[in-house]
Amino acid sequence: MKFDTVTIKDIAKALNLSTSTVSRALRGSYEISPETKKLVLEYAEQINYRPNPIALSLKERRSRAIGVVVSEIANTYFSQAINGIESIAYNKGYHVIITQSHESQEREKVNVQHLVSRSVDGLLVSLSSETSDISFFKELHEKGLPIVFFDRIPDEIETHKVVANNYQGAFDATEHLIFQGFRNIAHITSSAFLSITKERLRGYKNALEKHGIPFNETLIKHCNHGGMIVEEVEEAVNVLQKGENKPDAIFCAGDRITMVCFGIIKELKLNKELGFTGFTNTNLAHLFSPTLTAVRQPAFEIGQVAIEHLIQIIESKRPITKFETKMLDTDLVVRESSINVNKEKIKAKL
Repeated sequence: MKFDTVTIKDIAKALNLSTSTVSRALRGSYEISPETKKLVLEYAEQINYRPNPIALSLKERRSRAIGVVVSEIANTYFSQAINGIESIAYNKGYHVIITQSHESQEREKVNVQHLVSRSVDGLLVSLSSETSDISFFKELHEKGLPIVFFDRIPDEIETHKVVANNYQGAFDATEHLIFQGFRNIAHITSSAFLSITKERLRGYKNALEKHGIPFNETLIKHCNHGGMIVEEVEEAVNVLQKGENKPDAIFCAGDRITMVCFGIIKELKLNKELGFTGFTNTNLAHLFSPTLTAVRQPAFEIGQVAIEHLIQIIESKRPITKFETKMLDTDLVVRESSINVNKEKIKAKL
């Protein structure tokens, strides 16, 4: 069965008015009398008339739609960021089309091509863990498509970018483990070329350096699919446990990696031996056993700032040439998983 929508022509025919009169009445034009406006608007409401978005986009040369490209909606960080995006977009009259790359550069490109073919007004992008070549985005940006990057950002494209303070979050998490007496702190992270990987690794290294702990390359493990492939994380944990320099704590850099790794060390019954902290925005961290110490990012606010910047570019009557990288603070929430039980026992004896 074909779905028939009500058109301006239907309203005009029913009220014995011209289509141009109905159109102007719906727009609230001063050329139409208050009586006619009232007649048209009441009838339109009665028959549940809604403007055709395709026709409007052709007329305004805007679709009022924004494409969002993330790795995975199930990732707590991205679901919260999307909520922030939609909270602003809806109030500004924009619809949001969400796509998932599942950490695949190829799928990311296909998704963007589809969004562009749908004539979205702009893109909000967080790069996949496989994306090392951003020439595709660069080409779209140079052609004038408004793009704002958030979370995982490229250096090569000059546009607005919104991130968390990844360096400080990683530094704080690592230093906290050091304060607990841990020294062989492993770092399980994502693909090496992602901006978040570089920033969090730098924070980890600098915390070690500050406290005179030598950096050990063998304690760094990269999971190139960001934790979406469980076997990658399992292998990282197993290699660390079998290595000569066995870790006494693990710091994970990423929401999905943190959750998967925490589950693995519990299955291996290592959670009582290892200090543990990571990046995650889950609202259930306090229900885990042990409760989970984590760096929490302002994901909702990042989404809001990103969409505000994008709408600013879209609606600007002049080309924008000055851009900023907005950085929001993280928050380390300390719980049981990072507390060194042996240290507490030593304190109790003193």
